[in-house]
Amino acid sequence: MTDPATHQKIDTSVPHSARIWNYWLGGKDNYPVDEEAGDAYTAVFPGIVTIARGSRAFLRRTITYLVNEAGIRQFLDVGTGLPTAENTHEVAQGLAPEARIVYVDNDPMVLAHARALLYSSKEGATAYIDADVSRPDVILESAARTLDLGRPTALILSNILGHVADYEQARSIVDRLVGALPSGSYLMVNDGSLGIDPVFEEAQEGYNRSGAVPYNLRTVEQIASFFDGLELVEPGVVPVTQWRPDPGSPAPGVVAEHGGLARKP
Repeated sequence: MTDPATHQKIDTSVPHSARIWNYWLGGKDNYPVDEEAGDAYTAVFPGIVTIARGSRAFLRRTITYLVNEAGIRQFLDVGTGLPTAENTHEVAQGLAPEARIVYVDNDPMVLAHARALLYSSKEGATAYIDADVSRPDVILESAARTLDLGRPTALILSNILGHVADYEQARSIVDRLVGALPSGSYLMVNDGSLGIDPVFEEAQEGYNRSGAVPYNLRTVEQIASFFDGLELVEPGVVPVTQWRPDPGSPAPGVVAEHGGLARKP
């Protein structure tokens, strides 16, 4: 489904967060303007590459938990970004081939690459919705064509709520999406956090002045509040590198990106 309110052409004259993120992760789906913005960011704060990789690893570990320990077989991934390694459907269907995944984004380049590269297993399903995170009703209506929203579903909001400038609006979006899901569903959120690293905050302010769509860092308390009324999975809302790290991996450090996973009672 294409939502007329969000449909747009690819604009290569301004940097775009999904393409910059792809650049930091070593991908090739970006333009010179994105590389320039990404290099300007890392010149101030090289640690953003660690955050980007830590965020992707956090996604993998939460999806693994949801499939193996929570028995989830449906995923609604809003603000998916450009395909890289270990995408939601690859992790989920690698563990449970019957898993069904709906990706949501409103960037035409993201959607074009998703449709070309993100293949589903034969047993499961993968679908793509052209919609903006600010339109939760459109997302839910479209997702229902692939997912049975009467069954437990995992809602994935990875580095997307920072693009909603107004905190109360972001809370409202989360409440609307989670409210439409049944008991036993899960919410995963991770976003850049304020109050951890002033150099990170300086770099983000510079990025927000570049002409790209701003990304708003939030306090750890604000990120945690997205889980209000839900049952947090241990260890709660923590730096993404410290959420159930892989056994045998080096002791994870603190990064200025926090996330968590919670169950709807």
